[in-house]
Amino acid sequence: MENKIKGIKCVAEKCKYHTADDCCVAGEIVVANESACTSCETECKTFAPKN
Repeated sequence: MENKIKGIKCVAEKCKYHTADDCCVAGEIVVANESACTSCETECKTFAPKN
């Protein structure tokens, strides 16, 4: 069974942690860009491409 991160929605379909119901199954997530002022400036450092 997948361990979905409760409350996290992921739409990055090419990430290996993305599920068909738009959840994230990574052990944890890291969002970067400490100088971000808007959501589009943030970066998911947990992203890993699907094989």
